[in-house]
Amino acid sequence: MRTSPTRLSRILTRTAVLVVAATAVAATAACGGTGSGGSGGQTVTVYSADGLDAWYRTRFDKFRAETGIAVDVVAAGSGEVVNRLEKEQSNPQADIVVTLPPFIQKADAAGLLQPLGVDTSAFPATEKDPNGRFVSLAGNYLNFIANNSVDASKLTWEDLLKPEYRGKLQYSTPGQAGDGTAVLILLQQLRGKDGALDYLKRLQVNNVGPSASTGKLQPKVDKGELLIANGDVQMNTESITSKGSKFGIFFPASADGARHTVALPYFMGLAKGAPHADAARKLMDYLLSKEVQQTLGPDAFAVSARTDLTGAPATGSGTTPAALLHGVQVVRPDWTQVLVGLNDDVAAYEKAIGG
Repeated sequence: MRTSPTRLSRILTRTAVLVVAATAVAATAACGGTGSGGSGGQTVTVYSADGLDAWYRTRFDKFRAETGIAVDVVAAGSGEVVNRLEKEQSNPQADIVVTLPPFIQKADAAGLLQPLGVDTSAFPATEKDPNGRFVSLAGNYLNFIANNSVDASKLTWEDLLKPEYRGKLQYSTPGQAGDGTAVLILLQQLRGKDGALDYLKRLQVNNVGPSASTGKLQPKVDKGELLIANGDVQMNTESITSKGSKFGIFFPASADGARHTVALPYFMGLAKGAPHADAARKLMDYLLSKEVQQTLGPDAFAVSARTDLTGAPATGSGTTPAALLHGVQVVRPDWTQVLVGLNDDVAAYEKAIGG
């Protein structure tokens, strides 16, 4: 069948438009879209537990401007980050991994990390791996959040069991999310392993169900779909301050009135087989520098572990980590030991809640 001159003209015009559009998309990617390369087409890929997104954007834009190296971030729950690394061992995609304990320890034990190869001398021994495979990027702490319709100032662990929270309470799943695992660990510290399981079995009546990501609970509490959820100081404070989220941060009180939390640093490691290891080390050096670490407090609501900056978070008022943690006892578990028994603890937890 012959094509008329008019129809042929329309086809050629449409083809030209598509070619121009495709060229424009390619040019956009080359000039800075996600997945783009910087100098020499280099892009460092970071697999990260969610929560630091806004802080990352500013830092990574500046890093690219200084070095020409682009950064892609894949954010997910703490456990999912490590699961993805494990699945990709035969064809590594990530250069850097940032996740909460005990998942960074899990990644290390599984042989998914390699020596950082960067200077961590400004960080104390308690904030880095003795074998040099991970270091604290940003200090963080477990907390709970409550929709603004709830007066959370005096909420206790026992209050969370009340019928009024049935179907309106959710916490991220132990063994999958770092913050969810911290809930289990904290309750073990406060009540013993059997006591923790007994409590979580009773709490399950109110629990909406499993969630692999703590970050996904924030908008549900903000909108009032949930009244109570777990979270962490860094992520929740950032959301309240920058997005105006309608929830408050609290730490459930024990029967004696004491409130507790678990230290949950974002640990950073270099992935084994990282496709762009040299560029990744440049990025890690940049993120660990004093200049960048001192932005954690004002810009990310997190705490730097650098010994030359540790005085900064000790004071403060308003919505700051220091102010929120005033009067709260911080539990610092031995995460290596936690990891040893984690599979058994998670299995016991799943059995207790009927999973």
